[in-house]
This record gives sequence, C-alpha cells and structure tokens, in this order.
Amino acid sequence: MKRQWGILSATALALVMIGGAYLLAGGRLAPRHADASSTDALLQAVASRDSDSDGLPDWEEALYGTDPHKADSLGLGMTDEEAVAKGLIVPKAPAAEAAPSSASSTDASLPSAPAQGTLTAAFTQTFFMLYIGAKQQNGGAALSQADLQNVVTQAFNAFSQTIGPSPDFKTARDLKVSGSGPEALKAFAASADAVFNNTSIAASGSPIDYVQDALNNNDPTDAADINNLRDIANGYRKIAIGLSVLPVPQELAGADLTLINSIKRLGEISDDFTHVNDDPLAAILALKQYPQALQNFLQAFSDIHSVYTNAGVTLPKDAPGWMFVNFISTAAPESSKHTTP
Repeated sequence: MKRQWGILSATALALVMIGGAYLLAGGRLAPRHADASSTDALLQAVASRDSDSDGLPDWEEALYGTDPHKADSLGLGMTDEEAVAKGLIVPKAPAAEAAPSSASSTDASLPSAPAQGTLTAAFTQTFFMLYIGAKQQNGGAALSQADLQNVVTQAFNAFSQTIGPSPDFKTARDLKVSGSGPEALKAFAASADAVFNNTSIAASGSPIDYVQDALNNNDPTDAADINNLRDIANGYRKIAIGLSVLPVPQELAGADLTLINSIKRLGEISDDFTHVNDDPLAAILALKQYPQALQNFLQAFSDIHSVYTNAGVTLPKDAPGWMFVNFISTAAPESSKHTTP
C-alpha cells in the first residue's frame, strides 16, 4: 500500500479514537455509541497543558503575559496561579487595548501578549474586556479564582460562537461532470488513485497522533511533530486540488464533492494543529471541528463504494483504482478491532 493511503487509513482509524466506533451499516456509517472519546481527552489536554506545573494552563498564561515555562514569572515567591488569585498578576492588555491601565501587566521581563493575527490574540481581546467588566462590577477589587474561571468560560463561549469552519473548497458548480456508466467509473477510479499515489506524504501517523506527541513533548525546540502535521496538511491540500480537477462521472459527483471538501478541510484542520504551541486556541477549535470532518471523509468513501457496487463495477485487487473504490471496506475491519459495542 502506498504511504498516502496509509495516512488515510490512519485518519480513518482516528475516527474510532475520537468519536466512538463507526461501522459500515446499510451503506451508511452509523455511530455505535456516543461516549466521551479521546478527542474530548485531547481537548482537555490542550486546555489544561501546564508546562511549568504552576497551576496556570499554558494558554491562560498567554492571557496574563506570563511565562508558561517558568512557575514564578515575576519572582514573587509564589506560583503564577497564586499570584493571579491574589490579583498580583492581571490580564495583559492586547495591542488594541494597550492604553496604560492598572489591569495590564507591564513587566518587561515577561513575554509579550499573543502575536496579533492569532486566534489566541483575538480571544485575549474578548477575555480582557470581560475581565475589565467583571472587575468593575466587583468594585475594582481583585476577582476570586471562581470569578476568574467564570470570565474564562464566558470568553471562550462567546468567542467560539464567532468561529466556524471555513466555507467549502468546492461547490457542485465547480465540478466538471462528464460521462456515466461502468467504463467512466473505472476510468475515474484509476485517475483518482493516481492523485493519491502521486502525492508525497512523508509522515506515517494521523494528525491526532502528532498533536498528542507534541503535547507530550517537553522540548519546545523539537519541531518534528509540527513538521509532520505540516506535511500532512500540504498533502491533503494537494490531494483535494488534484481530485477537484478530474472530470467525474455523473453518478459519482455528489460523493466526489464530499470527499474533496472533507479532505481539504482535514488539511486546514491539520494546519491549525501545527499551532498547538504558539496559538493554542486555534488547535482547540480545530479539535472541536475534527470529528465532523472525519465523519464526512468516511461517509464520502462509503458513498463511493456504494456507487460502484450499485453499478456492478468490481476491480481486481491490484488494478488501478481498486484502493479508491474499496478504501472504506479495508478501513472498516481495522476500525472494528478498536470498537466498544
């Protein structure tokens, strides 16, 4: 099997990891259960990552302008969490709100506010304004730890509602629909197979694997996992573009469009994952969108398999196009091994 098909198999297996088990049933991918999955665990891992064990998660340290790799950023003789709870460290105003204020930490030895243009920086603006409002309501006194967490929750809920998936890469009008019938389907399968096989992806794991590895890696200078994520993102992007220019048989157009858009979306999400260290909000929101993108991806391959089955088209296992037509049937048995009934 070519390496890029291996990447897709790892991606298919990731759906079991993050969304419970999905099995082929009646030509559809039906959820077997909706238990808390490892996506939730991974989201929690990103949100609670605390590199210096000071009680203040890394992504919140960005809000306060403290050092996520130094437990006592200001040398106050206490952890950053304790300093925040005592009101000694307060949110760092984003650039747009950088007028002098007692609510902004200005210690030059501390890291700057999140880089402009990142989702974390945008979130910081929301958090900062809510923090100021909450403090005013509290008569200017320092907020309790519970009040601070309430502000964080309000800010995240408000911010996440403003961020959604990007528009679809292609619409039905963008596809070139040409021909129909068994011969057209065979030709398309061979061409689609070539797109996958001609796209070089050096990484061998799924994006989720590398996000998890990046979280577990305590060396911020080790970029191997990030480079693998970037490689996968570029590979997905090239595959989506390659598929999008192929003339597609009429009966396959809908499934092909879903596949193109789901692979392109997986590429965008993988790219967002590369920012797990420098823009954690981007990674958190990408993780929330990942299960649906994966479900769309597998549903597309399920529908493709059904189109060929209904048309009576079968291909020898080593023939060009066989993997494209039968990908879902090869992925499902592997997935079922990890299924919890």
